[in-house]
Amino acid sequence: MKKIFSPVPLSFDSLLLVLRLAFGCAMIYGHGWVKFGKLYQNPIKFYDFMGLGMEFTLYLAVFAELFCAFCVIVGLGTRLMSIPIFFTMVVAVFLVLDAKPFSDQRELAFCYMIVFGLLIYSGAGKYSVDSIIHKYLHKSK
Repeated sequence: MKKIFSPVPLSFDSLLLVLRLAFGCAMIYGHGWVKFGKLYQNPIKFYDFMGLGMEFTLYLAVFAELFCAFCVIVGLGTRLMSIPIFFTMVVAVFLVLDAKPFSDQRELAFCYMIVFGLLIYSGAGKYSVDSIIHKYLHKSK
C-alpha cells in the first residue's frame, strides 16, 4: 500500500525503457517507413523547410524518424538522437500542421515532441547501450 501512494516511481529506468520502445517503434512504423517510401516517388512532394528543397527536407525527416528513432529504441546516443526527432516534431506542430486545429495529426506530433524532449532531458536510463558505454568509460579510469 505504501508503494501505491508513493510519489517516487517504482522504476524510473523501466519507465524510460517503455517510453523509448513505445514511441521509438511508433515513430518508425507510423512515420519513418511512410516517409522512406516517399523517397521513391517521382516527383517528391514534401514540406520545403526554410527553402532547403523538398527532397533534402524529406531526407532529414527520414533520418530523424527512421535512423534516430532506431537509435533511441536501443538507447544509443539517446539524448543526441532525440534532438532531430524533437526538432522534426516542432516543425510539424508549429509550421506544417499549423493551419489544422489541435487534433489528430497535430496532437500526435505534439505528444511525440514532448516525449522526445523528455528523453533529451532524462537520457536513456539503465537499460540501454548508453548505460553500457557509460560503465565501460568510467570503469577504465
